[in-house]
Amino acid sequence: MIELLHAADRLRALLDPDAGFETIASGFVFTEGPAWQPATSTLTFSDLRGDARWSWRADRGARLEARPAWKVNGATVDLDGSVLLCEHVSSSVVRVRADGAREIVAFHFEGTYLNSPNDVVVRSDGSVWFTDSNYGRWRHIVGVERPFELGFQGVYRVPPGGGAAQLVVARDEFEQPNGLCFSPDESVLYVDDVDDLKSFDVRADDTLGPARVMCSGMGSAGAETGNPDGMRCDEHGNVWVAARDGVWVFDRAGELLGIVRTPEVCANLTWGGDDWRTLFLCTSTTVRTLRTRVASDPRARHGVPR
Repeated sequence: MIELLHAADRLRALLDPDAGFETIASGFVFTEGPAWQPATSTLTFSDLRGDARWSWRADRGARLEARPAWKVNGATVDLDGSVLLCEHVSSSVVRVRADGAREIVAFHFEGTYLNSPNDVVVRSDGSVWFTDSNYGRWRHIVGVERPFELGFQGVYRVPPGGGAAQLVVARDEFEQPNGLCFSPDESVLYVDDVDDLKSFDVRADDTLGPARVMCSGMGSAGAETGNPDGMRCDEHGNVWVAARDGVWVFDRAGELLGIVRTPEVCANLTWGGDDWRTLFLCTSTTVRTLRTRVASDPRARHGVPR
């Protein structure tokens, strides 16, 4: 049975309070970057601190794919089914195709290396959007200690088909941008920081409107109970954010519906499964699932029906 904090009836309608978490893989140091590949019914994820990349499938369990793995943080599936990875060690967003071929999507901004890309999403037009915090430059356990070359932490867009990374927020907008996702109609971009969740209107020319703070106080004094991290939208536009104590669920207007408490710190999450109603949760040493009554944002399925 799951524990709900500050839960409204609308949150209870999105999941079964009597349901429980199921452990599908364990024994890791700190899991991150879950991404569901519908073509093969495979979950890819990383052990960030263990510097390994893994995959999981219901018929075989977890399998090691790469070690070392450049300390992969966030990940997502591209429109063509390849996987996009945020690598702390290489300061890059890379694309890994089904045959294992690697392609660099972004590694610099105006001639200077990126900090250490944190999380990534793909828009329906094929553009790649990612956050670039600097955790991978000052914490050797999640990266390689090295100087801060860029001098700020930003959010970027890479045009469809590739090209130079474009900064889409002011240089002083974020302290450490982290998780991000689009609303189902792609009219709003959500991005979280060390303590809060922000939203931006997406204009027709792919620029962003002014930031709106949807919620503050989502972090903890240390990392013991978690800070705002990975996030996803469901099919109704509710925003599910990994943060302090578990998963915070907001409606599209920014009202907190409640918190799903997790057994360990939850760093990231994604939906998958045949009906897109299985929520995969990267909870520190363990990857868990939780069945929900709501499905993933349809846009995130890239045309794959539930």
